[in-house]
Order: sequence, then structure tokens, then C-alpha cells
Amino acid sequence: MASAEEASRPFAGLSDVSISEEIPVEGDIAVPVGPSTRDDEFSTLDEPVKETIVRDLRAVGNKFIHVLYPKRSSALLRDWDLWGPLLLCVTLALLLQGGAADSDDQGGPQFAEVFVIIWFGSIVITLNSKLLGGTISFFQSLCVLGYCIMPLTVALIVCRIVLLSVSGKVSFAVRLGVVIASFGWSTFASTAFLADSQLTNRKALVVYPVFLFYFVIGWMILTFSPGN
Repeated sequence: MASAEEASRPFAGLSDVSISEEIPVEGDIAVPVGPSTRDDEFSTLDEPVKETIVRDLRAVGNKFIHVLYPKRSSALLRDWDLWGPLLLCVTLALLLQGGAADSDDQGGPQFAEVFVIIWFGSIVITLNSKLLGGTISFFQSLCVLGYCIMPLTVALIVCRIVLLSVSGKVSFAVRLGVVIASFGWSTFASTAFLADSQLTNRKALVVYPVFLFYFVIGWMILTFSPGN
């Protein structure tokens, strides 16, 4: 019977427990505000849209500057984005529109074809780099390859201006020199950024697809002729 009564009153023994008046039984449940952390300082949740756009445009411009003066740097790898590559790809595709061969059966490079060649080529090179033991991420490689198209984009603009002002062998010679220079620039810039991410004995296997990638783009630029 005693055990049954104790079971029915499990907290009966607590009635004899006394709490000293020296022990505080009240408190504040408010969360203390600590010093601001690095994540709080760079939080963009409360940032105005205008400041966000300006900051992103400034970051894209800084990456273009890194491509203009290529050196072994982690700037493109640390703060990667795809806004610059997208802008360059769209610009190339638009400038390559209206070729003289567009109306033929064989056709010149259309917008979708240029878009697919650039992005598919970048993806293939990135996968090749990863399979060979590359230490950079997928999107970091896409960022570097895309930003390094800038010299070829500038070459296309120059070639279109040359085609409008000069014709014949002089025009071809000038365009050939511009395309070769921009092709070497793009290849050198991309390998400068990607050099430290590959094993020493496999760098040639990574550089060769990059060489072909920019060579194809350069060939499309060199063989482009505006329609009548």
C-alpha cells in the first residue's frame, strides 16, 4: 500500500525542499547583443538595391582589370561570378550575327550556336580540369574561362571596324594580327589564373583544351564577314 501511495504522488517528497533566499530565482531572458561579426558587416539583406548593383558592377570591372593585366592571382577564384562571362558571351553572339554566310545552307554562326559553343566548351574544359585533379570548383573555372574571353571580344569589335574601313589583303592581315594577339592574351590569362590549381605533371593536359577553346572562338572571329 505504501509503495502504491508513493507511486501516485511522485513529487510528494519535494514539498520538504527549501530554497535559500540567497539563490536568485528570477532572471532576464533577453539575448545579449554581442559585437558585430564579419558576416554581419557584409550582410546585404538590408542593403539598398542601388548599392547592390553598383557593388556588383564594381566587382565585375575589377575582374576585367585582372584579365587586362594577367598574373597569378586568386581574385577571380575567390569572388567568382558569372555576370561578366554572360555579358561577354551575349556580346560575342550579337556581334557575330549578320554574317554573309547566314543566308546560305551552311550558314554562319548564329546566336544560339555561339552561345552553346562558348558555354559547352567551358563546361567540357572545367570537367576535364576536375577529372585531372584540379583543386578549384566548377563555377570558379567557368568564371575564369568566361572572363578571359574579353580580349577576343575586343578583337571582334576591332575586326568589325576594320571590315567597315579597309578591304582586301590589308584588312585580312590586320584582322589576323589582332586575332592572334587576343588569342594569345586569352590563353595566357586563363592559364595564369588556373596554373596553381593543377598538378605539375598534368598542366599540359589542362592547357591543351583551353588552347582549342579560344582557338575556335578566334577562328569564328577571323572568318566573320558582314552581310551585304
